[in-house]
Amino acid sequence: MLTWLSANIGTILVVTVLALIVAAIIIKLRKDKKKGVSSCGGNCAHCAMGGTCHQPK
Repeated sequence: MLTWLSANIGTILVVTVLALIVAAIIIKLRKDKKKGVSSCGGNCAHCAMGGTCHQPK
């Protein structure tokens, strides 16, 4: 087991870092969604979905 770990330590570290980055992105997107923050530019005049994504409050 220790031999396998030492032979694949680089791959394990890269996968771990990538998984942490993806998890951070997902957490950020969920927090933004709860706050009501949109990822669009806010210019609904040029958007095909302009009348549906920003409903009047």
